[in-house]
Amino acid sequence: MEANIIHHNVSLKEFNSWRVGGIAKNFYICTDINVLSSHIKAKLMEYPLTFIGLGSNTLFRDGVIEGTIIMMNKAMGDIVQEHGYYYAEAGISCSKLAKHVAKTGHEGSAFLAGIPGTVGGALAMNAGCYGSEAWDFVSKVLLIDLNGNQVTRYKDEFDIGYRKVINNKSNNEYFLGAWFIFPEGKKEVAENAIKNLLRHRKETQPLNWPTAGSTFRNPPNNFAAKLIEDSDLKGFSIGGAQVSTKHANFIINLGNASAFDIEKLIKHIKIKVFEVKEITLETEIRFIGEEIGSH
Repeated sequence: MEANIIHHNVSLKEFNSWRVGGIAKNFYICTDINVLSSHIKAKLMEYPLTFIGLGSNTLFRDGVIEGTIIMMNKAMGDIVQEHGYYYAEAGISCSKLAKHVAKTGHEGSAFLAGIPGTVGGALAMNAGCYGSEAWDFVSKVLLIDLNGNQVTRYKDEFDIGYRKVINNKSNNEYFLGAWFIFPEGKKEVAENAIKNLLRHRKETQPLNWPTAGSTFRNPPNNFAAKLIEDSDLKGFSIGGAQVSTKHANFIINLGNASAFDIEKLIKHIKIKVFEVKEITLETEIRFIGEEIGSH
């Protein structure tokens, strides 16, 4: 599919890790942020704008998705080292950034290898695992607003928490990249940390199935996977969507799931866990599109 032009009526199934979802009314693959800026300024984009990377942590609902889906991961993937910073574009995978940082003799990036998405997605939700989060290492970010202007903002302009990032200056800016700082260390130590993390991830997560990563946030002093398992939901399925038998905080597509199946299963899990544990689970998943039956 040609980049930097607007396509119409595009199936979204191949653009998300669950392999489900409906049709994008408008779809745009960005390989040049300056071209993107010019297109937005020229009012060529239909709103709302929805930025995606690898399509993990995302549920595209069935039906037609209005506005414009802007895909950032096809060529927005440069990493530049300058003045002690690593500048990483939004479309680069977290895993690639982790390995680049380790290879160049800095430590602390291993956790990024466990995040199945892009830098842009990690910035938007403060993604993390194994005790670290993306914004622990961010100094400043580059964004684009709804008028096509590119804006640089510093970390202290955001309210950052567990799976939460609030831009205190604007609700309508989207991440194009970030400048990260990682502590100096030994290349061998950093690369071994990544290898060990990836080995553990392979052993404990259902990586051979279509899945979006962790479905729910961990409640305070608890783990979503344990709560789901203790509610006797491991292996429970609705349609083609199933709670993974390997890791209960993952919902897998058995091959014929619809987005509706997955969303129905998410709702069922929340209800059952509350009945059994009196704890309300919150999703990490971003829902895009109109919910079926919302009218």
